[in-house]
Amino acid sequence: MPMAAWRNGERMTGATATLLLDSRCELGEGVLWCERRQQLYWVDILACKLWCYDPANGHTHDWTLPQPLACIGLGDDGRLLLGLAKGLYAANIDAHAEASTLPLLKLVDVEPGDAMTRINDGRADRSGGFVFGTKSEHPDGRRAGRFYQYTATHGLRELALPPSAIPNSICFDAAGTRMYFCDSVDPRILSCRYDAERATAGDVEVFVELEAEGASPDGSIVDAEGALWNAQWGAGRVVRYLPDGRIDRIARVAAPQPSCVALRGDTLFITSARVGLPAHVLAAQPASGGVFAHHVGRVLARGEDRVRLP
Repeated sequence: MPMAAWRNGERMTGATATLLLDSRCELGEGVLWCERRQQLYWVDILACKLWCYDPANGHTHDWTLPQPLACIGLGDDGRLLLGLAKGLYAANIDAHAEASTLPLLKLVDVEPGDAMTRINDGRADRSGGFVFGTKSEHPDGRRAGRFYQYTATHGLRELALPPSAIPNSICFDAAGTRMYFCDSVDPRILSCRYDAERATAGDVEVFVELEAEGASPDGSIVDAEGALWNAQWGAGRVVRYLPDGRIDRIARVAAPQPSCVALRGDTLFITSARVGLPAHVLAAQPASGGVFAHHVGRVLARGEDRVRLP
């Protein structure tokens, strides 16, 4: 049956995203659109790969990294910021466009003395910084992860936010003074006050509670109208929430584990994952791990946020 929501008392049926790339990623994540290059980038965390897709010619390319790669950011000088397991790095992808690996410039180590955490979700803020979280790798799932801001001026600064098991959903309002985030083990998205200059965060409150059974909040993005799109792992859908938390629309995905989203004009890109899915689910939904596209009806992409790199 089609998923549905309610808006202004009317039943709203979600459209279905279409498969764009059958990339079969184990854990596709961290997707973003580069306006300058007119290319799409995303990662496969478990395969330690950075992917690129050029819609002008249909060409895809991937680079293999030395550690799991969880998140990426567009640098102000054209390089990419890469969030590997235990550090942030910069890479000149244009100089190595046809290579299979990428030379890396280390920007900063992240929790180097803790073997039981790794970098997870991250996104550029509105002021040239990069905010990300570290994921707990403890078998008991304890909330050992933290949230950080990186800037070229100040380096790494921890944000005073609650410890997390699986930090996700990091994104910012248009002014850059409100941050959204979550711990994916809890079925809710939080928001807080955010000061990029001082690297402070506070006044945490619940933005939305997920109502779909089995849904976990994963990657999010805020569009040009201030609405938040959230990929909901375990529910096979992406939900658009208005700034007041009301559901505006739902995009269904033919993969039970959608993981992250990005916007280009009127198109929403959605990554997904295959990891942990039993054989019968993969047989029923073989596109799991692919990248999906969903036309949102009008241009909702906002300007690029870029990280100032040293």
